[in-house]
Amino acid sequence: MKETLLQLQDVSVHYGGVKALDGVDISIDEGEIVALMGPNGAGKSTILKAIFGLAPLAAGRILWHEKQFRPLPHEVVRRGIAFVPQGRRVFNHLTVEENLEIGGFIVKEKAEVQRRMAEVMATFPVLREKRRVKAGLLSGGQQQMLTLARGLMTDPKVLLLDEPSLGLAPKIVKEVFQKIREINEQHQTAVLVVEHNIKSLLEIADRAYVLDKGRVAAADKAQAVLQKRILEKVLLGQI
Repeated sequence: MKETLLQLQDVSVHYGGVKALDGVDISIDEGEIVALMGPNGAGKSTILKAIFGLAPLAAGRILWHEKQFRPLPHEVVRRGIAFVPQGRRVFNHLTVEENLEIGGFIVKEKAEVQRRMAEVMATFPVLREKRRVKAGLLSGGQQQMLTLARGLMTDPKVLLLDEPSLGLAPKIVKEVFQKIREINEQHQTAVLVVEHNIKSLLEIADRAYVLDKGRVAAADKAQAVLQKRILEKVLLGQI
């Protein structure tokens, strides 16, 4: 029986008078990939921000190993949760190696930072080849690989990904999703991912939540969401 790592219970987030999230319940178990899908403005990215302490809760609670905690970014990282926001945010004027070192900021021992860096570079061989190249000189796909790798430097139990394939060519998108599956299998990292590339995401996901207007409209196994065309039905207002 897999342990539930992370839960949102009746979570609401308001931006001014707008309810970005309205009574959301989701969970993620150890070792699984969970998809967050829905139309623009449904609240998908807000869920990730709420978990990471970047969107204050108006109501509800977040649990880690079934214990409630107050999400503050540095505390969330220490608990074993890493967040990779959309937009390939790398430090352009620093090398690949220096970007990874920043990712491991909570690790105090230099030898441990080096060990983790070697482990991460084994997952991303292209980064080993480019370790002394400034991040701003990498291709878009390589920058996305770097942001994923940097997220792994804290050895997270849960990885939050926001639109990891945004703006990438189809061939690179395929590579990114292969790496997400590899991270999940090799590092036993659970992944909660927001992604507009539905087919690619559902091919690697175990379960999916479909959001609409800040609420969970449907939840099912990933393949069931695909086969029952649940997302289409939500978009058409049939669910």
